[in-house]
Amino acid sequence: MRVTLAESMCDVSHYVPLARAADEAGYHGFTIPDSICYPEVSDSKYPYTPDGNREFLDGKPFIEPLILAASLAAVTERLRFATFVVKLAVRNPVLVAKEIMSLAVMSDNRFSFGVGLSPWPEDFAVTGVPWEGRGRRMDEMIDILRGLSTGDYYEFHGDHFDFQSIKMTPAPSQPIPILIGGHSDAAIRRAARVGDGWMHAGGPDEDLRKMIDRLKELRSEYDRSNEPFEIHVISMEGFTLDGLRRLEDGGVTDAVVGLRPGYEGDAMSLEEKLSAVNRFADEVICKL
Repeated sequence: MRVTLAESMCDVSHYVPLARAADEAGYHGFTIPDSICYPEVSDSKYPYTPDGNREFLDGKPFIEPLILAASLAAVTERLRFATFVVKLAVRNPVLVAKEIMSLAVMSDNRFSFGVGLSPWPEDFAVTGVPWEGRGRRMDEMIDILRGLSTGDYYEFHGDHFDFQSIKMTPAPSQPIPILIGGHSDAAIRRAARVGDGWMHAGGPDEDLRKMIDRLKELRSEYDRSNEPFEIHVISMEGFTLDGLRRLEDGGVTDAVVGLRPGYEGDAMSLEEKLSAVNRFADEVICKL
């Protein structure tokens, strides 16, 4: 079982010292969320709060995730960085491929690319990308990312993207893991079919167990049961040693733990956060 630290929507000056502390304390990774913009007027609902409210995001600071990952990788030695998750379908896959390849090379392969579909039509509207066909578009994008990141010549001819044979260098010395986020059956099916792993954004443990069972069922259906596969989970079970062991027994590979409730404001000082990071490492991580 590996433990990843999550912190976001905070004073941006906290990121570097927190990443350094997590690196030194033995955490495996650090997660980085993605938020492009906040619309002044919208009736869209957020899928991960009980009432769909997303006002907690208004005015919160989000650093572009690949820029933040690169910045933190430069000041750490072992810590791995995972986006949780980049809204892939509103981006250009060729440019994204160049960005993640560069990040993987410069971080010595300490990067996993967590991706998902934005639940907000506004993200598509402001980036000039059609809302319709977004799932099929993302499937093509994943193929493109994998093809270009080999560093060999690669061409693509699909329904949404079409380009001549091109090569991008430098290429990372290891494949970049692509982790699929989302709780819908379509997201779980995509993770089982094409993902190197799945990312779970929290919720009742009973729902988590059902989703993992569904993943196992689908991976068997796609004849991928014997391939390496990561499951990154946000769960209250992740905050105790016994809980982490239960998650591991259930098939979880990576537990994501935060310093505070993610949907509330940040009232913790940097000193309080650093103390919490080290305390959890001493009381739980070192005993795994």
